[in-house]
Amino acid sequence: MTEVKAKAKLKNLRIAPRKVRQTINPIRGLTVNEALGQLELMNTRSALPLSKLIRSATANARAGNLSAEQLFIASIRVDEGPTLKRTLPGARGRATLVRKRWSHVTVLLGQTDKKSRFIIPETQKKVKKDTGRVPRPKAPQKKAGTAGKEKAAKRGGFVRKVFSRRKAI
Repeated sequence: MTEVKAKAKLKNLRIAPRKVRQTINPIRGLTVNEALGQLELMNTRSALPLSKLIRSATANARAGNLSAEQLFIASIRVDEGPTLKRTLPGARGRATLVRKRWSHVTVLLGQTDKKSRFIIPETQKKVKKDTGRVPRPKAPQKKAGTAGKEKAAKRGGFVRKVFSRRKAI
């Protein structure tokens, strides 16, 4: 096996290990850029934390003067973390146990001679721009008590006679 060049760990990820393993299986052995591209397209909760973890491992490799284009995922492992135990009401007055499982993820990057097929640019922090747009003024609100009186005044016929506020003679 190739020599490990960088390592990163993610501890106490509040997603079950079984679900995280479904996300990491397609990216094993890919170059870092290809793996990040795959994670970008996945529609799972664990894709974002895993992409952050791979970027962290890449940054650790860059600290050792390695180029990011030659790195690949040598090993990625999901271990079971702590389990929170909660209860739900069950049948016949019993309580059923609910296990909320956590994960620990470890990524090891190696160096290869092959270059990746595409390059993912570095992400920058988003800065809110002033668009110069003026907020729309809010419509004046009607008083709560007057709405019912206006509707009663517009009504005609029998309803108006019944709900009129005339004094009794």
